[in-house]
Amino acid sequence: MVTKNGSKLSKTYFKSYMQLVMSSREFSLDEARAYAFAEIFQNDETTNGPASFEQFELAYEEMVAEQDLSN
Repeated sequence: MVTKNGSKLSKTYFKSYMQLVMSSREFSLDEARAYAFAEIFQNDETTNGPASFEQFELAYEEMVAEQDLSN
């Protein structure tokens, strides 16, 4: 996925993206995280800047916590 440099991607964006990947590809959360990291960051956390990567990590952590509550 190509994104414009300089724009900070939000936690909401990353949560939505990973939820879409999980639904459409029947991936687990960890698989969706790996897929999103490869597609959005090209496996390099500096690709879209530290603010976007921080939001990506926060989104993942929140999704893990939500999954733990539902189990």
